Amino acid sequence: MELLTGFGLATAAGLNAYIPLLLLGILARFTDLVSLPAGWSWLENGWVMTIVAVLLVVEIVADKVPALDSVNDVVQTFVRPTSGGIVFGSGTAAQTATVTDPGAFAESGQWIPVAVGVAVALGVSLTKSTLRPAANVATAGMAAPVLSTVEDFASVALVFFAILVPVLVLVAVIALSWAAVSILRRRRARQRTGGR
Repeated sequence: MELLTGFGLATAAGLNAYIPLLLLGILARFTDLVSLPAGWSWLENGWVMTIVAVLLVVEIVADKVPALDSVNDVVQTFVRPTSGGIVFGSGTAAQTATVTDPGAFAESGQWIPVAVGVAVALGVSLTKSTLRPAANVATAGMAAPVLSTVEDFASVALVFFAILVPVLVLVAVIALSWAAVSILRRRRARQRTGGR
């Protein structure tokens, strides 16, 4: 399930770099839904969340303006994959480590979740950056704010889906277990009373 969480978070970062970072920090700091590994706990720091929130506002505004959205996409081509690596790594509970021996670090595989997150977010970001200019030309710029808003909502939804799926699965397992126990108790009670 951690991989599903990581993929969902990295995909969200490919649409908007700052939404998954901010939501992950907020959810880790103020709820029990997210418990970040020690190496990623800086995401819930108040200063980090404030800086990410300011960057999010800048991105939201820039992404709604035709032509400026394409410039923003070029800049974000470097930011979104970085964010994707961070949220994939933190979402899969990968531990960050101080790298004193690069060979041992490479062999440990600790870099793999981060690299996967970078690749996922980069793929989504490049797709977005390729399609957006064509949509702007085809609609005389009218598509920029609409597509940007849809992408922002999709990013938020992906974050919550990625985080809540394990919780929903756990709730479903508990509910099904409770239902199974209830059914067994009723059957036993009927057997004791002679099937009445």
